[in-house]
Amino acid sequence: MSLFRGFLVIAFIWAAFCFSGFGQEPATEKWADFASVDYDIQPNVTYETANNTDLKLDIYLPKDRSKPSPTLVLFHGGGWVAGAKEQNVLYLLPYLSMGWTVVNVEYRLARNSLAPAAVEDCRCSLRWLVYHAKDYNIDTSRIVLTGTSAGGHLSLMSGMLPDGSIFDRQCPTDGSTKWRTPTEPVIKIAAIVNWFGIADVADILEGQNAKHYAIEWFGSRPDRMELARQLSPINYVRPGIPPIISIQGDQDDIAPYADTVKLHAELEKAKVPNRLITLKGRNHGGFSREEMIAGYAAIRQFLRENNVIEGK
Repeated sequence: MSLFRGFLVIAFIWAAFCFSGFGQEPATEKWADFASVDYDIQPNVTYETANNTDLKLDIYLPKDRSKPSPTLVLFHGGGWVAGAKEQNVLYLLPYLSMGWTVVNVEYRLARNSLAPAAVEDCRCSLRWLVYHAKDYNIDTSRIVLTGTSAGGHLSLMSGMLPDGSIFDRQCPTDGSTKWRTPTEPVIKIAAIVNWFGIADVADILEGQNAKHYAIEWFGSRPDRMELARQLSPINYVRPGIPPIISIQGDQDDIAPYADTVKLHAELEKAKVPNRLITLKGRNHGGFSREEMIAGYAAIRQFLRENNVIEGK
């Protein structure tokens, strides 16, 4: 995407926000009026090259960087086979209105590289962020991941994988450690905001819940079921992982809602701070204005309860 198109997207974001339901609140309306002078935008920064592909991210930076800020990292949806980082930019607006730094990440889709490439790329984007935290004055203790659908799955996987995961091995390290040590930087995530993401990849690869987008992501790999289990967030639940809040419709027929219910039951057993917001009668997204406002209110409260943002 050209730089010109990138700035057109940004202009659309601000315009859409001004005329959205959020704009009905006086404080938010005021923020929309001066947001353009409060933020710098660095589009299409290369964070990695994989399979001869330069992978990009966009950085939305508060101009006041006198102190480290919380950072939201967004992974777009599209079933690992479609979509683009510009697709879900409106999900960034509530975090921008709070003065956060925001990072919007692209990753390889199935037509370029089959599973597990998307997970590897998202993990590498977080490593890049850790390496460059001082450049952008990012508070690495307050990094929050989010995404919709496949992006929700990638947020869960990127935040739940243990240190030293096999899916980190292709990520470049800095020059001081690359040649003489096996040292890997620790990636610490403060919370995960999961919008109707896939909790159990194996469940949608074979059986009654199988979906063709998942079949396309794995292609003809002979080890696809074993790999699908390795790429399923539900298999990484354990004490000490980041707090997780999920928002999903109970009629979702693309990312099985029942799997998200199981995920949160396992989180409860492991005593991981978590919350599941169920939207009755809703499918895969398509929520109302009122549901989105209530959803973000719940997200902000969850982040306060888990010390990511201050206040009551």
